[in-house]
Amino acid sequence: MDEFENKINELGMELPKAPAAAGNYLPFRFNGNTLILAGVLASLDGEMTHTGKVGEMQTLLTGHEAAKVCALNAIASMRAALGVLDRVDQILLVSGYVNAVTGFTNSPGVINGASDLFVEVFGEAGKHARSAVSVSGLPRDSTVEIQVTLSFK
Repeated sequence: MDEFENKINELGMELPKAPAAAGNYLPFRFNGNTLILAGVLASLDGEMTHTGKVGEMQTLLTGHEAAKVCALNAIASMRAALGVLDRVDQILLVSGYVNAVTGFTNSPGVINGASDLFVEVFGEAGKHARSAVSVSGLPRDSTVEIQVTLSFK
């Protein structure tokens, strides 16, 4: 087990199986030393953990937790693509989407769940550029979806 996977265990979490593609796309794509991950939902082992809109069925706090689940899935995809997490050099960009009621303006507070986990696991290498937007719906009614781009060694 590598340093970053040990960190996940120290945080009391277990890395799930990487989510499989749910359509005609790849779960990840390489371009030189850049790895682009497909969007991941708030699910574990194929079962949704958080569904519904923030501001209706979900709160800011549960949305934050949904983003954390998405980040854990993204880390699982990184391991599937790279073999070991120690090859992660830098998280470059996180694009976060929050399924929210009209007028919801705190999507950054929700996506902080993912950003915080990346920094907890990868330290300085986990700091990234980011977008965090509210949308009117997501696949499988997921509360959050994130997409990650990173560099690797």
